[in-house]
Amino acid sequence: MSTYALSNAHFVLPGRVMDDGYLTVVDGHFGSWQAQEPACEIVDCGGRWVAPGFVDTHIHGFYNHATTDCDAEGINISSAELVRRGTTSWIPTTFTEAPENIRAACAAIAEADEVRGAEFMGARIQGIYLEGPFFTQKHVGAQNPAFLIDPAYDLYADWQQAAGGRIVKSALAPEHDGSIEYISALAAEGIVTSIGHSDATFEQALAAVNAGTTCFTHTYNGMRGLHHRDPGIVGCAMVTPETYAEVIADGHHVMPAAVEALVRAKGWDHVVLITDCLGCGGMPAGEYMSGGLPVVMRDGACYLRDGSSLAGSVAVMCDVVKNVYDWNIVSAEQAIRMGTEVAARSAHIDDRCGSIVPGRHADFVILNNDLTLAETYLGGVRVPLSE
Repeated sequence: MSTYALSNAHFVLPGRVMDDGYLTVVDGHFGSWQAQEPACEIVDCGGRWVAPGFVDTHIHGFYNHATTDCDAEGINISSAELVRRGTTSWIPTTFTEAPENIRAACAAIAEADEVRGAEFMGARIQGIYLEGPFFTQKHVGAQNPAFLIDPAYDLYADWQQAAGGRIVKSALAPEHDGSIEYISALAAEGIVTSIGHSDATFEQALAAVNAGTTCFTHTYNGMRGLHHRDPGIVGCAMVTPETYAEVIADGHHVMPAAVEALVRAKGWDHVVLITDCLGCGGMPAGEYMSGGLPVVMRDGACYLRDGSSLAGSVAVMCDVVKNVYDWNIVSAEQAIRMGTEVAARSAHIDDRCGSIVPGRHADFVILNNDLTLAETYLGGVRVPLSE
């Protein structure tokens, strides 16, 4: 592949935004940023933003394919469609199902990762996220209540074996028996645990953090909320400064003022923008199945068919990044970092994605000044955007 350099851009680099200079791309990998013009092809970016490709750390599928389908080809179709919308890395996320079905989903994700060749143009699979089945009935949301169980390390180990070691994150309700032991065991292996779909008290949530939990699953949604005499899980998320709080900033799951309150409490650099997108994301409005439950997609969101709960989002990362900027919660730079380096750091995958670092795959986006997506590059190659 040829060497080229990007110029005339706001470069979102690990240290700071550089508003001039040149960023080289060499054989599909990032070179270095430099002030002097290099002796290679120069690509003028028109004064727009050049940022790392978006990293979605909580997403169940896309374009009518979901992890619950246990279909490697479908996972790769999701990947191919996600990259056309600016997401260059993702962590396929499972649902609460029977243990054998979760194992099959992990195996299918691993297969999808293994069979794609060097020329495959799709978002890179950077791990697997187990959302369930260790949740509580009270905040089950769109998870299937028939398969709720207590945490068990043996189950995780079996799923991890099927995943080929790709599991990087596991969500649970810490009020369950065995939770502290489960959290501690996974923390010892460097696996992120996250509190979600839980009615834990503030004290129970804090005990989980002290045992090694470092994240909160779609904060506000599916958890005991904040009350002045009962701070709950939301309160714990807000006052534990080294933890990360996911938030679905699609304008349906959490209102802008609540997103702003979370950002002010934790700081933007510990709030993770996620989509929680379902397999029907990218599809027309209508009825679908998600996690074994019937759902209805309408008005830019997805609901359980009985209307009892939101089922998940149908947003993509470029949407939620733009939203927090449009809502005047954070600056453009901060919004971009929340959907790239902060997301990667929260899932312990920041050694491979989320930042423009020399030697890494040149996965990046070019954004207009209003943060709409203009171009996506994967491995230094321009990807056609979705229509």
